[in-house]
Amino acid sequence: MSATLYTPEILRLSVETAAIPRLPAPHASAERRAPVCGSRVIVDVAMDGGSVSAIGLEVRACAMGQASSALFAKGAVGRTSAELAATATALRNWLTGASDTPPDWPGIAALAPARAYPARHGAILIPFEAAAVAAAEAQQVQAVA
Repeated sequence: MSATLYTPEILRLSVETAAIPRLPAPHASAERRAPVCGSRVIVDVAMDGGSVSAIGLEVRACAMGQASSALFAKGAVGRTSAELAATATALRNWLTGASDTPPDWPGIAALAPARAYPARHGAILIPFEAAAVAAAEAQQVQAVA
């Protein structure tokens, strides 16, 4: 891979997920896997009303998947399940070139070099996709309770 893909910022972010353990009692969890590289992420969410109040992660991913997971964690609290789903869609569109506008997420521009590497897109998307699923599930459970 190109040295420009693995920037110092990506490498710094990739070690940050170690400080974000899984939640002991999440309202919901979801797992996603990137088949091309084998990256796997489990996202735990706790919800307060309609928004995320805490997240936990288990990340077994390449540096891009780890960096994306760290960026996800930095901006997740306070988001609704609808916002998480919209961000996952916007991220996919931005990575694939369907949109030139990155999603509104703190630090997401650090992932811009990966737009030229489609094999890395799956690893970048999985924390956002897993979070959207987990938050929607948690919201449904809370609505029933």
